[in-house]
Parts: sequence; structure tokens; C-alpha cells
Amino acid sequence: MNRRDILKTLPAAMAASLAAQSDAGRKARLRTAICAYSFRNQLQSKSMTYEDLVRLAVDLDADGLDLTVYWFPSTTDEFLLPLRRLAYRNAVEIYSISVRTDMCKPPGEAREKQAAELRNWVDVANKLGASHIRVFGGAIPKTSNEQEAARWVTEMLKEASKYAGSKGVVLGLENHGGVTEKASTVIGIVKAVDSPWVGINLDTGNFNRDGYSQISMCLPYAVNAQFKAMIRDENAQTVKADWPRLVKMFKDSGYRGYFALEYEEKDDATVAVPRLTRELNRLARQA
Repeated sequence: MNRRDILKTLPAAMAASLAAQSDAGRKARLRTAICAYSFRNQLQSKSMTYEDLVRLAVDLDADGLDLTVYWFPSTTDEFLLPLRRLAYRNAVEIYSISVRTDMCKPPGEAREKQAAELRNWVDVANKLGASHIRVFGGAIPKTSNEQEAARWVTEMLKEASKYAGSKGVVLGLENHGGVTEKASTVIGIVKAVDSPWVGINLDTGNFNRDGYSQISMCLPYAVNAQFKAMIRDENAQTVKADWPRLVKMFKDSGYRGYFALEYEEKDDATVAVPRLTRELNRLARQA
């Protein structure tokens, strides 16, 4: 039965709703999350735990968590499975983990090591019930160039996507400087990988110039978004991000996914994150 036949069998109102949500103009679905990296100082000092983040998400009415893994006490079942259970019992989705990777590696031992580490993180994500992993492209080696480095990243992601896909995990390549400094390069890599398990982890604060225009270019490929308080304008000046403008851009693109607040400014995160999360909640839910 094709799409047209399915629509014929549905009640008129439901059929009209589905027909309106074509790939060309589908209705957006926006959710909010807290990125663990916002509390990097607290997690590193152990004044906050990952379990505390679950409870904070409840208090702030955030839908999910993007767990930066840098301060995980371990990756054993003894840590991961109770954390997953706690999140489930509190109706908080651990939908993503964020890991460090460097894919600007030619074929050889260093690449194989990176590939093995990423496979391990896919297993961790799977145990947590997370369907997304944020990954980095890496810095362009001094002995190489952007084109060659982008090819290496493409090769690594093509291979990594096979294992990630076998576990139902999407890999989001972040615009994070280095080989992923420009939207055109990030998009080129994702298109060359050509896998349903690879997209862009779109960080609104990471482009070093023309933030809004570069974000707009990436939106069709975005599988996750990390919202920041600041953005760089067309003159490469760091200015306060226009969140209503950004949310409208995501909505108009038909984005369905999370806005994970990633706080990197100097103010106390325990004060700033609750304020900003409530603002992001309001914008996402009114969009």
C-alpha cells in the first residue's frame, strides 16, 4: 500500500494533516534539553552528578539530556543502567551523548584506534537508550589540507555509520572548528557519507562568522541542535544570540528534534542554566 492508498483509508482530518507534512514542508517538532557540558565545572569537581542532571531536567521541565561523557565515573553497567532507569522513571529522555573524536586521520593505526573508541561509545549510547552521538571532525594536521582532511573524515564516518546504524544510533558531526569550521565543508562531508545514520550536530554558537547564514545552510541536515547564548555575526563579532530568530529558522525548516542548551559563559551555571532553559522552553513550545 502506497502513501496515497494509506491516506484514502484514514479519516479526512488525519489524512489532511499527514498530507500537509510532506518532506518539502513538514511540521516541526521541537523539544528542549540540557547539555551536561553546561555543568562541566560541577561535574569535574563532583559537586554535581549525572543523576543530579536527571532531577534538574524534571525541575526545569526539560524534555531530555545530552550527556557529555567526559566525567562519567565509568562506562560499566553498574553506572549506565541505573542512570538509564532513573531517567526513564522520571520521564526524561537521555537521547544523546557527546564524545571527543578526531577523524582527521589517514588510514593506519591512529585511525583504527579512533574507530574502535567510537564503536565503544556507540555501545555506551545503546545501553543508555540514546539514539544520537555528537562527534568531532578534528583539527586539520599541519602536513595536510582541508580537502584531504575532509576526505579522511568522510571515510571514517562511512565506516562508523555501519556499526552505529546496526545499533540504531545516529552520528551527528558537529561544526566545531578545524575541518568543520565552515558549513559548506560539514555539509559536503555529510552528503559524501550518504548514510541515514549520519547528519549534523548543529551548534548555534560555533561558526566563527556569519552564524545565522551558516546555520541556515546546515538546517536540512541537522539531527541535533545545541543552543548557545552567544553567536558570531557577519563581522565575526560575538554578540547575544537572537533565540526567537533561531527558533523560527528551525521551525520553518521542519526540524524535528532537540534544542540542547549548552552554556559556556562565565556566570554561574547553576543560576544561568535554569533561567535560559525556561526561556528556551517558552520559545520552543510557543513556536
